[in-house]
Amino acid sequence: MAQWFPLVWAILALVFIVAEIFTVGFFIICFGVGAAAAAIVALMGFSTIGQMLVFVIVSAIAVVTIRPIAARVSGHGENHVGIDRVLHQVAVVTHTIDPLKAQGRVRVEREEWLADTVEDTPDAVGTKVEVVAVEGTRLKVRPLG
Repeated sequence: MAQWFPLVWAILALVFIVAEIFTVGFFIICFGVGAAAAAIVALMGFSTIGQMLVFVIVSAIAVVTIRPIAARVSGHGENHVGIDRVLHQVAVVTHTIDPLKAQGRVRVEREEWLADTVEDTPDAVGTKVEVVAVEGTRLKVRPLG
């Protein structure tokens, strides 16, 4: 049976790698890396317990290293939902933002919001601004540039 372990580990690695194709998050592939490492040490003649230890240790290291790198590369590290998704977005002023009258509107993507400026000067229609805070139903914005 021991002569079959390298093949079993290699097949298991392939199964994990193929399973990753159907999931998100680069989690299952970490076990594929661990199984591939176990296949290599099985070929080198390590004991079954040694192979399992290599599988567990390499898989754990892969989870700790591969997942954060993959999240950073894919841009899915931060998933803002709800109101937080408009923070740091570029908006366009649709109604002049006057800090003295506390009135103004901006368009962020396809939504129009009430807006206040964090500067002391009004922002004219068409000005591009950055959303710096959300306070209730109003956005706090500052001019770009």
